[in-house]
Amino acid sequence: MAKKITIILDNKVLAFVDRQVEASQTKTNRSAFINAVLAEAQQKHLDTKLEVAYRQDVQDKVYIEEIRLWDAVAGDGMNA
Repeated sequence: MAKKITIILDNKVLAFVDRQVEASQTKTNRSAFINAVLAEAQQKHLDTKLEVAYRQDVQDKVYIEEIRLWDAVAGDGMNA
């Protein structure tokens, strides 16, 4: 679902957005461009959070041992 909002952009930023939209190979508009940029920033933020969580998991010896135990039985053919 999309929601219409009003934002204020600096003139230089708006000129950049307009240049990017004009140079786009696909038919796009300001909203589509801004949505794509923000979606990419959101994905990068999520990727960073996941990386931090994975690094914390690797340092958790109890967690690693638990994973090792589950991996040992994961292919035993038993179904829940």
